[in-house]
Amino acid sequence: MSTKINININGIALEVDQGKTILEAADQAGIIIPTLCYHKDLCIAGNCRVCVVELIGQKRLSAACATPCEEGMEIRTNSLHVRNSRKHIIELLLSEHRAECTSCYKNGNCELQKLASDYKIVTQDFIPLAQQKKYTIDQFSPSILKDDSKCIRCQRCVRTCAGLQGVNALSVAHKGDRMKITTFFEKAITEVVCTNCGQCINHCPTGALVERNYIEEVWDAISDPELHVVVQTAPAVRVGLGEEMGFPPGERVTGRMVEALKRLGFNSVLDTDFTADLTIIEEGTELLERLKKTLKEKDPSVKLPMATSCSPGWIKYIEHLYSDCLEHLSTCKSPQQMFGALVKTYYAESRSLKPEKIVSVSIMPCTAKKFEAARPEMHASGYTDVDYVLTTRELAIMIKQAGIDFAKLPESSFDRLMGQSSGAGVIFGATGGVMEAALRTVYELVTGREVPFEKLNITPVRGSEGIREACIKIENPQEGWEFLDGVELRCAVAHGLVHAKQLMDQIKAGTSPYHFIEIMACPGGCLGGGGQPIPTNPEIRAKRTEAIYAEDEEMPLRKSHENPEVLLLYKNFLGHPLGKKSHHLLHTSYIERNRY
Repeated sequence: MSTKINININGIALEVDQGKTILEAADQAGIIIPTLCYHKDLCIAGNCRVCVVELIGQKRLSAACATPCEEGMEIRTNSLHVRNSRKHIIELLLSEHRAECTSCYKNGNCELQKLASDYKIVTQDFIPLAQQKKYTIDQFSPSILKDDSKCIRCQRCVRTCAGLQGVNALSVAHKGDRMKITTFFEKAITEVVCTNCGQCINHCPTGALVERNYIEEVWDAISDPELHVVVQTAPAVRVGLGEEMGFPPGERVTGRMVEALKRLGFNSVLDTDFTADLTIIEEGTELLERLKKTLKEKDPSVKLPMATSCSPGWIKYIEHLYSDCLEHLSTCKSPQQMFGALVKTYYAESRSLKPEKIVSVSIMPCTAKKFEAARPEMHASGYTDVDYVLTTRELAIMIKQAGIDFAKLPESSFDRLMGQSSGAGVIFGATGGVMEAALRTVYELVTGREVPFEKLNITPVRGSEGIREACIKIENPQEGWEFLDGVELRCAVAHGLVHAKQLMDQIKAGTSPYHFIEIMACPGGCLGGGGQPIPTNPEIRAKRTEAIYAEDEEMPLRKSHENPEVLLLYKNFLGHPLGKKSHHLLHTSYIERNRY
């Protein structure tokens, strides 16, 4: 039981747990203290000083985010000294910030803009420096745009890249008024070890880091009568989009989202969950083949554990930092890229369309998907498999631009042919979801029995811990799989690249005890992706996770290998899993990348 201490905030007596910061105690008392450099996901920095408070008996103001409460402490959060100090701090930040609020991509969702509005900064007491300094705008990445003129040097992006992801693509250079957030030798983001995960965007309080948006290109395609525009939507989008449209976190808006996409003018609205189911069949078959070659045929060239390959941020991370372990990756493309390849082959044939007249658009919770779609390997159809990737935030912008009242929309269903999915495809959006979906299928294929967990919920791989483990013992397998009898299939799940490093270090050292691992680059998995609504924090991600699993529970199909549209795809087009055609369209290889 934690020790309690007594403090006083603005005349309010309060009992709090020892070790709580003033910021946390104020929140407990219903008192709002403004912040900029602080974020629940990140380590404490205390460098912006916006959250300063007055401690009775001390001359200097203290940062509420970095000051722990002490017994008998008297705190003032709204004294004249505090208000004037905060106002001057905000004015200083604005003097070095290129304020183009009405034309800024973050207009309406900028923390600095909100503070300036709350404190009514209508005059400028300090010399504006933003127009005098020389700034750079890095526009070379297909995923991320970095505009130094809007940076307030709070260092949230640096702490995100280092502490949350362990990548360190961004760092602080120089001192004083020359201080800036930059990359190794100030190279473009595309030239350093950036995974394009977009977590820096999610944690940036201003418009200094935003996604490269392709909204106008998609509008142009929709408006062209010669083109047939197909859109796919990832599972995490349906539990995130509502936040951009005024709904509380965790609201499921699947039916409204589909109706909105149809009203935007897309010719066909389909579901990435369809190819998530397809991924499970291909990836599950690949895992079984690796187990067979390793355990039965004793082939030393086959690498275990096999790692999932659905997260493009994770893929680029391993290409840079663990390139000698690339053979551990599944050769399966991500569901987005499988979908794109099939749209311009299977879908085109079925609809009697010319593939060159099809524009393939995907709505993703992930900025790294933009990079993935631009990879030169992703042309298996003979064309660019996915032409444009929009984030959840970009879709929300298009809905607002079209004047659609989202709250009043009726619910619609995905179009058919590549629009039916199972609950297993839905849970791809949460960390552990790919693993759970795979185990539902693999166990049944091997034993002929369902996974022995109530209602198919494989709870050991669920949760918010950085690394989670599961072990399923295989008993009495079907004919042909006798070599797996008694084998304990050991699995691990990690989310956030800082946790991925722990699993990869085991593999590199040859000490990994697992057969199968799932890694997602972003906290919480795709539902915490770099293209999801801002703000994001552990509580919001938890609400989205609940929604993902609730959607799965209500699905009539909950196993990928029972999806009738996927079975039809194999019957009429692909042949069988890991076959020649599926290998050409649905599988790929990865490349070794330098660190710089």
